[in-house]
Formats: sequence, structure tokens, C-alpha cells
Amino acid sequence: MTPLQVELPDGVVREVVTAPAAVLSEPCLPVDPADPDVVRLAADLLATMDVSPGCVGLAANQVGVPWRVFCLDVSAHPKTRTCHGRFVMVNPQILQASRNEKAREGCMSVPDFTGDVKRASRLVVTGQLPGTGEHVTLTTDAFEARAVQHEVDHLDGLLFIDRVVSAAAIHKRKVYLD
Repeated sequence: MTPLQVELPDGVVREVVTAPAAVLSEPCLPVDPADPDVVRLAADLLATMDVSPGCVGLAANQVGVPWRVFCLDVSAHPKTRTCHGRFVMVNPQILQASRNEKAREGCMSVPDFTGDVKRASRLVVTGQLPGTGEHVTLTTDAFEARAVQHEVDHLDGLLFIDRVVSAAAIHKRKVYLD
């Protein structure tokens, strides 16, 4: 296990909320990471992410819960350089962000579109681990940094489509057949 991984109970797959649901546009509330409901939510986020093809992260409000909790796992993504494995972070806060780059993003809560979004390619974020409440600081770059910012945006009530430069930067999602 990496320093970010903690033992969690088995989770339940939850339905993912899509735009324009109000829970996606409201800032999420800080929570006690030791609260059993937060620990259960952490497990459910991981279970939901695991069964969702192509999903590398999921925020609590994407399953209808307005709490500052997200999960992430970019280990299988080809654009990953730095990878902290599969983890959940509670009450995250971005401390430093630098070297902005534009790249295409998608989201389970905006299933029909992708968009070109400018984000920092280097990032320092702090938060707590579910269950233990341990404070952790993550320094990352490249795709993992982008994914963390995408999830923190969710917790702040923002979708990637709120960050695109113009309407021309939004694209119909391509569907690939096996």
C-alpha cells in the first residue's frame, strides 16, 4: 500500500449524477474523515469508479453527496507520469499549481461532451485520509495533476465545461465500438 491508501470496507456502486443536476453546481461541505458515513462514501466512490470504463476519478457530488471527498486512480492511463495509485482524499485543498497546459477532458457527469481545458501540470494538494483523518500532502504532475484539479473543481461546484476557453473548445464525445 502507498501512504495514501487506507483499508476501507467493500463499497456499493452508486448512480452517477449528470448535468444539470443542482448538486454538481454547489460547493461541497467539509466533513469529518473519521465519520463512518464518510468512510462508507469513500468505499462507494471507489466501487463506482472501478465499474465505470475509462473513469480515473470521482467526486462525492457526482453520486449526489455534497461532501468534500474524491477518489482517484490514474495508474492505467497512458498519459500518466507520476502516480500515487488508487486513493481517496477528504477535504482537499490545492496549495500550489504551476505550468499551465491545455488538454482534452471528459467527465461521467457530462457524458456527451469533452472539452479543452487549461490546467496546471504541476500541483501540490493537501487533504485527509478517510477513516484515520491523517493529513497528507501530495505532489504530482502531468495527468494525475490534471485529474486532481478536475475532482477538486467538482467539489467547488465546477464542471470542466465551466473552464473551457470558448464554445469552440467543447466537442461531441466520440464513441468507439469494439
